[in-house]
Amino acid sequence: MVETELPGQGVVFWPVGTGDSTTIVLGEDLVMQVDLRDMKAADEDGAVVAAVIDRLEETLPQPDGKTPYLAVFALTHADSDHCCGFGDLLESSILIGEIWATPRLWRELSEDKPMCEDAQRFQDEVERRVDATLKAVEDGKEPDSGDRVRIIGYDEDRKLHSYADLPDEYFTFPGDVITKLDGTDVADRFEAFVHAPFKDNCAGDRNDTSLALQVQLKADDATVGRLLFLGDLAYPIIKMIFENSEAAGNADRVEWDVLLSPHHCSKKAMYAKGGDGEEELKQDLLDQLQTYASPDARVIASSLPFRDKDEKGNNPPHLLAREAYESITDYEVLCTGEYPSKEEPRPVVFALEPGLGLELVDVTDLENKAHALHAAGGSRRLLAALGTTRLPAAAFAAAADVPHPRGTDAARGGVQQARGDKAEPAVQIGFGAA
Repeated sequence: MVETELPGQGVVFWPVGTGDSTTIVLGEDLVMQVDLRDMKAADEDGAVVAAVIDRLEETLPQPDGKTPYLAVFALTHADSDHCCGFGDLLESSILIGEIWATPRLWRELSEDKPMCEDAQRFQDEVERRVDATLKAVEDGKEPDSGDRVRIIGYDEDRKLHSYADLPDEYFTFPGDVITKLDGTDVADRFEAFVHAPFKDNCAGDRNDTSLALQVQLKADDATVGRLLFLGDLAYPIIKMIFENSEAAGNADRVEWDVLLSPHHCSKKAMYAKGGDGEEELKQDLLDQLQTYASPDARVIASSLPFRDKDEKGNNPPHLLAREAYESITDYEVLCTGEYPSKEEPRPVVFALEPGLGLELVDVTDLENKAHALHAAGGSRRLLAALGTTRLPAAAFAAAADVPHPRGTDAARGGVQQARGDKAEPAVQIGFGAA
């Protein structure tokens, strides 16, 4: 197994097939997980998907010296490719401080709609936390870490469900900003702006009720990295997010450096039926995505490798979507099932570097830094990545497909010139002090 350090601040997109598992590292013992797909196939010899729960157990901070601590788990929606393994996560040694849930599951339960076992385990855990929070409030206390819950979104059936009795501070709605994780104020290094789910879609398809967020990570020098998460939303609601943000004067809340492509790089994000009933490319949304993308913006497809061609009935990822994203950015889409190779995919890691922003990390470089720290007597925890063969740094550079120095690439060149190529960057590697 190849081992690599997590960034002090940044994001990890795990290779989990066509599904989502994203780990956001804030630093100072705070880590957030958005969705989970941990399959039994991850335990097989030669697996090309990550055993995410095992990796988290090995790498999460341990503030008490023994318990892996996950500050927040957020579920965008309860499809199995977004919550697979949640029951195993609950039974692991990991403490989940706070859970973010949308009202959708209560509606599905009341309408007796089928859901997978892990979605039911998630809902049972959220119900337990609602009860624990109501008991704490009744006793005049704050709920403990491990019992906290946040309900994001509004449902017209709210009064019919147990969460309706929670005090207002446990609810968050589109247009709100979250700057507190598991009871800790993190406004100096993190913001999550809530875009969806919208009230008008509360009775729509499950995908249409996905949690959508813009996450901002902030370095000590005020450098900001922007991540856009749109769940499994399709064109109509994504378009609404951009239109509402512009109309409300919140256009900065759809700016992005890294976009997790909706629905695993599905063409439904930018293709929809036109006036003649035929499917057509919606260039208006692509134009908006391009307008709010940073110069070095990157798109992630959390999916299996792309097929040679799209055919009717194919599930994502879709080549049409990849081509559309690549028409508005200067870089190829990074597919978690192909990075840096289909045979040995590794987690796609971005670190927040002061003065630069979110930088694609060469995991072999992080491994070398980890070895140097251990040789110097450090005791930082390591992230065990996928694969059995260590890839050369050149393979990652090729996968990044950097066409020419520009934006942060040009800035990085200036930094290297100033400090020398072999000098260590100022960015923190790992979860704080050794």
